[in-house]
Amino acid sequence: MSYTAPLKDMLFDIQHLAGLEQIARLPGFEEAGLETAQAVLEECAKFNEGVVAPLNVEGDRNPSSWKDGRVTTTPGFREAYRQYREGGWQGLQHPQDFGGQGLPKTIGAACTEMLNSANLSFALCPLLTDGAIEALITAASDEVKAVYLEKLVTGEWTGTMNLTEPQAGSDLAQVRTRAEPQPDGTYKVFGTKIFITYGEHDMADNIVHLVLARIPGAPEGVKGISLFVVPKFLVNADGSKGARNDVQCVSIEHKLGIKASPTAVLQFGDAGGATGYLVGQENRGLEYMFIMMNAARYAVGVQGIAVSERAYQKAVEYARDRVQSRPVDGSVNGPAPIIVHPDVRRMLMTMRAITEGCRAMACVAAAAYDAAHHHPDPGARKQNQAFYEFLVPLVKGYSTESSIEVASLGVQVHGGMGFIEETGAAQYYRDARILTIYEGTTAIQANDLVGRKTARDGGQTAQAIAAQIEQTEGELGRSGSAEAKAVAKRLSAARKAFLDVVGFVVQQGKGSPNAVFAGSVPYLMLAGNLVAGWQLARALLVAQDLLATGEDADFLRAKIATARFYADHVLARVPGLRDSIVEGGESVTALPLEAF
Repeated sequence: MSYTAPLKDMLFDIQHLAGLEQIARLPGFEEAGLETAQAVLEECAKFNEGVVAPLNVEGDRNPSSWKDGRVTTTPGFREAYRQYREGGWQGLQHPQDFGGQGLPKTIGAACTEMLNSANLSFALCPLLTDGAIEALITAASDEVKAVYLEKLVTGEWTGTMNLTEPQAGSDLAQVRTRAEPQPDGTYKVFGTKIFITYGEHDMADNIVHLVLARIPGAPEGVKGISLFVVPKFLVNADGSKGARNDVQCVSIEHKLGIKASPTAVLQFGDAGGATGYLVGQENRGLEYMFIMMNAARYAVGVQGIAVSERAYQKAVEYARDRVQSRPVDGSVNGPAPIIVHPDVRRMLMTMRAITEGCRAMACVAAAAYDAAHHHPDPGARKQNQAFYEFLVPLVKGYSTESSIEVASLGVQVHGGMGFIEETGAAQYYRDARILTIYEGTTAIQANDLVGRKTARDGGQTAQAIAAQIEQTEGELGRSGSAEAKAVAKRLSAARKAFLDVVGFVVQQGKGSPNAVFAGSVPYLMLAGNLVAGWQLARALLVAQDLLATGEDADFLRAKIATARFYADHVLARVPGLRDSIVEGGESVTALPLEAF
């Protein structure tokens, strides 16, 4: 089996949860209504199902290879990338001024999910280019924009982000790559960067590296880091590709998963210095790189949803075909497809509910991003920005942690066959494992949620979200259905647990930081679970209303059943998480270090 894009679910979320009609009223998005969304998503599905998805298994079995400084990608990748570029997919949500289509993130995010479901390794190349584009749009000079942006937006060239060094992982204060100013205004860059996704490949004519480095005399720590554009090939005055720059790929990593995506070690300056161009102002590089990282963090969350969807589809297909054991209720007199067995149904429903909940959360976050950047009212922009920023660590952290659970359940549904590479279930599990690590581990997302997103404003944003959730509980109560009441009960308990934890974080943050940060990842999982469950509760209300119109009854009943399952089996985890955070911090650090 290959991949079938879940277009109906995506369009439901875009229309009814993200409120595409309101987005299409924002300046610049007037053409981005439901008709446009449907046309774009259908075309995207056709491309990914037909061109990109069939390369997924091949990429795992025949990954990218390195020889003499050159990387050769999986057979078929170059041609697929050419079609991706020619289809205009790279520029989908980037400004028309630079050759993009200027569509809202709400539509773009669904296309990103499809690309990643089709082939996670392939999709990483455009993902990094997107981040580079956002950083340059925000921070680069007009001269740098003129040289690089259009080529990146059209996908003719690709982009990378170069943060990590052998001695500097997440602690970027330890960055030692240096950039020496030259009389002509350029810089000579020297240093080694590791874990550079698509740092070298054969799919595009040029690679535009965004590199963190220190200028001599810069302050120590993160305040002395600058950002530079260091292209693989220098660019001639007429915009054409020029001489090779002094940056070399000295090796690529051998990985557990995403094997077709080349993860490069790059060496800058071995032959006299790589030519670099300053982005923005000196010593503000980390600030600019965070623009890129935030874009990438959201996108990695979408990757988690994407691999979950693919694992779910694979598991359902197998469960329908695999005949094993007589049903416990005697409904079939002899062995039956395993999909009839209650525990298999539980696993499949867990996979489905988590995937749909995370998709709905990411879709609503994308709509907030669009409003934060395009709404004419400054107050609305500020409110949506705060909401989006609160959701980014949840989309990244909860969706990716959940993808490991979902992919693992996919292996379990296959039983022993899931442990055999030939069935394909194991690839999703291996591929998903990186998602909680790169672009900031789950703990880093959780630290962000605790510090910048909760403690800094005294929990105001978190409390405002809880107030919105409480409104949804009221609507569920008034709707009168048994499913709505059951979901309201679980949602209310989860919201109260969330508020308890927010209060704990705000009150204990300064006096007992170890107690708070011991529970930071559980807090992120609690908050992500709650927000995903809230969106499914909203979906239930919409589905109930639409059922009365006689539209697509099977899909709508499935929406209601999925929301009810999520509440009963996933949202029900939240109160226990609350207890471990508020009451369990001491036991995390109780064991003496020497006892480990």
